Amino acid sequence: MTVFDQTRLTNVDHGLDIGRIRRSYYADKYFENIRNILEGCARDGKTFGDFGGNSPRPLPTNPADLPIGDIVVEAQIFHRRQPRALVAGVDIALWLLRHGTGYFDADDVFVQTWQNLEVTAVHDGMWADYEGDPSQITPVLEIRGRYRDFAHLETNLLGFLSRASRIATNVYEVQAATHGKPLLFFPARFDLPDVQAADGYAYWLAVQRAAADTGHDLAPLVSTDAQAAWWGGSGAGTVPHALIAAFLADTAAAMSAFAQYTPPDVPRIVLADFNNDSVEAALQTLARYWERYAAALEANDQEAQQRWTLNGVRLDTGSKMVDKSLQPDGAPGVSADLVRAVRHALDDAWQDWNVPAELQDTAQQYCQNVGITVSGGFDREKIERFEADNVPVTAYGVGSSLFSNDSALGTNTDYTMDIVRVKLGDDWVDIAKTGRQPCDNPDLQPVDLDIFS
Repeated sequence: MTVFDQTRLTNVDHGLDIGRIRRSYYADKYFENIRNILEGCARDGKTFGDFGGNSPRPLPTNPADLPIGDIVVEAQIFHRRQPRALVAGVDIALWLLRHGTGYFDADDVFVQTWQNLEVTAVHDGMWADYEGDPSQITPVLEIRGRYRDFAHLETNLLGFLSRASRIATNVYEVQAATHGKPLLFFPARFDLPDVQAADGYAYWLAVQRAAADTGHDLAPLVSTDAQAAWWGGSGAGTVPHALIAAFLADTAAAMSAFAQYTPPDVPRIVLADFNNDSVEAALQTLARYWERYAAALEANDQEAQQRWTLNGVRLDTGSKMVDKSLQPDGAPGVSADLVRAVRHALDDAWQDWNVPAELQDTAQQYCQNVGITVSGGFDREKIERFEADNVPVTAYGVGSSLFSNDSALGTNTDYTMDIVRVKLGDDWVDIAKTGRQPCDNPDLQPVDLDIFS
């Protein structure tokens, strides 16, 4: 599945419409044109010389008799994100080559020709550098074969690699900014349902890479089951604002119902900003939970103790709102001051509970164990500011910024495929467009496409 275990992602349901992919339905039209032209040349037995061909490049042999419709090429695929990208989507690209390479015969039956390809590829989870010079690139996938059999796949090959590598690299950079704190993957609501599995896989891959690079014990945290489908996980979550609305804006009541009807192994994290009074919502919920927790302690009921442990407070104050605890002059949104105000209130909450002396240490620890998760407008820059300022955050929830593909922000992760060589007789001849050339990557490994059957 990745560079970490040296296996390929072969056994998942991609949900891809391979029938339409084979028919160029998702391909840029000029790739369908290429396919039609070369198939026509092959059908009519046309040679390079039949078109008055006279190559301006030095060639080892006269190509006049070359059957142009069956031209065999070497294509290399590379990204252009400086200075590097975390590669993801390679195994999906290989699956496409396995199932999409071929042609339709005279009876409109698709004939697969993937067996005739020679493919080398890196593993998902590897780094590939790019310094800004398209003649000095790091290929992540190389294909040798009859061009008309796979020309129609270029759009989809590049699309999967671009999106998956962009999200993986963005996640990795944001995860690095957290200094080992959990990064919750919250962008499902900002895109189509069909992309959740691939996006969640790219996120998971980045978390694995970050854990390997930093030594931190990082667990992937996604919000939907679909996002976890390819790596065998499951979605996790607590409560949305809608539940609090359904409980008539009583946050503590909503969280009490959550604790009562949700399995005890699901974290209890109160969403505290519904009434724009995060401190009060956190304190009311914590006090309500403590009452039940203390009763469970007395009864030695460990299941109930887990059920009534408040694991965290999530702050999600709108960017234009100033929380009541900071009014009138505080910073809007989820600010460092708001986090500190909530942290201080949580730590001291037990002092107002009339706790028996023998339970005071337990109550104090109970309060201090409540973490703080922040979300709403967080990106790498804001997380870096919080971390530099030692804001007492336990976890970060990040959404749409992980999709960013902006050259000004340095997140543009586009991929390109170039034909760099053609086969003339027994010779491979450089034929890249001016400004490009064949490049090497020692991380490329031969791939047996049969494993994607």
